[in-house]
Amino acid sequence: MAAILRDPNPIHWDRDAVNALPLGLGKRTINQGPLGLSYIVNMLHDWAGAGSIRRLVVRFPQVVLDGERVVARGAITALHEENGTRLAVCSVRLEHDMRGVLLEGEATVSLAAPTQPQSQD
Repeated sequence: MAAILRDPNPIHWDRDAVNALPLGLGKRTINQGPLGLSYIVNMLHDWAGAGSIRRLVVRFPQVVLDGERVVARGAITALHEENGTRLAVCSVRLEHDMRGVLLEGEATVSLAAPTQPQSQD
């Protein structure tokens, strides 16, 4: 990921550099923020469809370390309509089972119009 983003910071790719820092991480590199954010985006797209995200604001209270298993979660906090489009406001987060919330925020997602049942004549 660091190579794709052209990020020269060795904490994202050099295990020895991370080990030399007083972070207590050992030789575990720190995943870049966009990687953790992509789990949230994929969760929302899987639920509401690609292109459905209208707004996404997050903060990163903790880092994601390489090799960690994380889970993206979300919950609808409000529903409303704007210019004929149904929108869901959702709380979103990326969690680690031992360290808790690693990323958290709020997303506004457009919802597809409900399909009308076809009449049986």
